[in-house]
Amino acid sequence: VTNGGKTTLAEKLKKMLPNCDIISQDDFFKPESEVETDEHGFKLYDVLDALYMDEMVKSIRNWMKSPTSSGVVMREPQSTCDKLKNTEDVYILIVEGFLLYNYEPLNELWDRRYFLTLPYEECKRRRSTRVYQPADTPGYFDGHVWPMYLKYKNEVEENANNIVYLDGTKSQEELLSCVYSDIIQELKLRE
Repeated sequence: VTNGGKTTLAEKLKKMLPNCDIISQDDFFKPESEVETDEHGFKLYDVLDALYMDEMVKSIRNWMKSPTSSGVVMREPQSTCDKLKNTEDVYILIVEGFLLYNYEPLNELWDRRYFLTLPYEECKRRRSTRVYQPADTPGYFDGHVWPMYLKYKNEVEENANNIVYLDGTKSQEELLSCVYSDIIQELKLRE
């Protein structure tokens, strides 16, 4: 969901996990001139066609082939409570975005999936505090953003499995603790 805390959560996890990097779907938006406009005059940014998804998949696959050449700084995680035995061979890529599980070529790549949700009123409130380029036009949230979120969320619920749904109204600390613990548990199982 837009303004659900995806980027904040990813950045905090990166600081806590060993040899961790982030790829953000926001970095793959097409220029405004290439984004379609609907019959109401809304730019259709909340659809897969507004993104260079093939480029995103390529970036992820390139990282997977050679994480050490991706610019990830080799370091120990900041957290001392759950250190893993051998972190020098552990590389973690966090891919964050709003349409990740609706793009089939990505679905074979995930080890873990998390989906942040927000109720309508909270999402609209948070969105109204952000400044976008280009700026949201009046009615854009109700006319495009929220309906597209509901559409893609329904698709995910029908077609994707092994997704952990997270309540985006919980504190950043609660969300971080939940996801961090889950990732550490997964890594310990692989040791």
